[in-house]
Order: sequence, then C-alpha cells, then structure tokens
Amino acid sequence: MEKTFKAKSVVLSRKPGKDEEGMKSAFIGLFDSNNPHLHGKAPFDVLEVPDIEKIRIRDLRNVSYYLLGNDIVINNLEEVTFSKKDGIITVTGKQDL
Repeated sequence: MEKTFKAKSVVLSRKPGKDEEGMKSAFIGLFDSNNPHLHGKAPFDVLEVPDIEKIRIRDLRNVSYYLLGNDIVINNLEEVTFSKKDGIITVTGKQDL
C-alpha cells in the first residue's frame, strides 16, 4: 500500500486492536489546516489501518506530540505519503517550513 495526499496537516492516533496485547489500528486524519485539534475541525479524509506495530516518520521536521490526547500532529505539509509493509506504516512528505 502506498498513497499520497494533498494535505496541510495530519493527526496520527491509535485505536485498540482485536485484543489489548496485540497489534493496534492506526487512525490517520488528514486536514486542510494546521493544528486542527485546536479548532475542532473534522478531517477531510480518514485512514484506518488495522494490525499496525508502529508508524515511522521520515524526513519531516515540524512534528508535535500531544500528551493530552496521545496524538502526533504534523503541520505545514504540502503533501504526505503513507506506505505500509509488514505491519509498519512509513510517513514521508513535503513540508513548507
């Protein structure tokens, strides 16, 4: 799986998997503005990918981890690409810094 999207920001989250000890589902919201968690905006697209061990973030610099919600927000995107292999999602993209 590899998909590229035009988006300004993404929020990376997790949902429970089939059991508490097993793999989780990655929940990825795509937004047309920065810091969508501050404005209560709904994503224009959502990716839910089951059976994921981890998400790798490569070559992106403006990344924030929010302890209150356990979410990662990546802002100032021009485009973002998600690829999945062997239970790992890799996030790459282009940012306007």
